[in-house]
Parts: sequence; C-alpha cells; structure tokens
Amino acid sequence: MRQTTMAGMEYNEKEIIARLKEKNLRAAAFSAIVEKHSQQIYWHIRRMVLSHDDANDLVQNTFMKAWSNIDKFRGDSQISTWLYRIAVNETLTFLNRNSNNTVSINSPEGAIAEQLESDTHFNGDRADALLQEAIGRLPDKQRLTFVMKYFEDMKYEQMSEILDTSVGALKASYHIAVKKIEEFLETHD
Repeated sequence: MRQTTMAGMEYNEKEIIARLKEKNLRAAAFSAIVEKHSQQIYWHIRRMVLSHDDANDLVQNTFMKAWSNIDKFRGDSQISTWLYRIAVNETLTFLNRNSNNTVSINSPEGAIAEQLESDTHFNGDRADALLQEAIGRLPDKQRLTFVMKYFEDMKYEQMSEILDTSVGALKASYHIAVKKIEEFLETHD
C-alpha cells in the first residue's frame, strides 16, 4: 500500500527500507518515516506520560535514537514496530527516572485529572479526564498494554513483538487493566 507524504515521496515500506540502506537516500527516507509515524508515536507516548511537552520531548528522543541506530535496523520487523519499541523504552525510562515527579497510584484523588486540566493542550471533558486518570493509575506494563490495544487497536502479536512479552501475558494484562479501569470509573461517576 502506497501513501504519498507531504515531501512527495511515496511511502512503501520495502522501498523505504531499501532507501535507508543507501547513504544518499537515507535522509529523505527517514523524513518520510518521521512524517508517517510521528503523530501515532506522539499519541502513544502522550497517553503514557499525559504531558504534551514531555510527549514531544520523548517523540524527539525516539526519532533521534532511531536515526542514530538506523544502521542496526535490519528490516526483520515493520518500521512502526521498531519505532514503537524505541518509544516504549524511552517512555519507560522517562517514567522510571521521573517517578518522583509524575502522578502515581498513590497520588491524591484527582491529581491526574488536575494535571490534565492544567495542561493547555488537553481539551477533553470530565469523562475523558476520568478515563485518563484511571489509565494513569495503572502499572506501566498494564498501561502500555491497555493503550496499545484500546486506543491503537493493535494486534496482540504486534504488541508481543514490541514489548517482548507473550500474547497470553498481554491478554491477561489487558483484562486486568480493563477491570481496574471499570472499577475506578464506577466509583467516580
């Protein structure tokens, strides 16, 4: 399936991978990758960190890391899978490094909603803020699994490749996450 990017380069996964291997075509091919995948990577990260500025920084880190490791990409997986893996690692590193500065499950009631509502880039309603708060209270792996399955409608097999976890473990994690979110939403009508 071909998709024309703003740069005018048609996006065909096999052609892009081939262009990445040629030094003189690499920058244009990578620009097409950034253009095609940056928005979905942004939203994936944003649902994990909640802050627009942090999400933008992590997207930039993801693509910088991808660019600096472009020679290591063998093409065994889809480009999107490779980028998601980098984004997940960058996001988890950020969350672990900033665990004292981020809202956690032990934060006072409404802290995540307050953080979201104070973000000038958040334009959701109360229901969306409650959903985001419920998601924000999940442990990192459950939150990742939920975001990838619920918001991005990703197949368990692709999630398994990205997260290096079995499909069965992902299904269990998603089920537990859904239960926790439902329980949170029921108590916060």
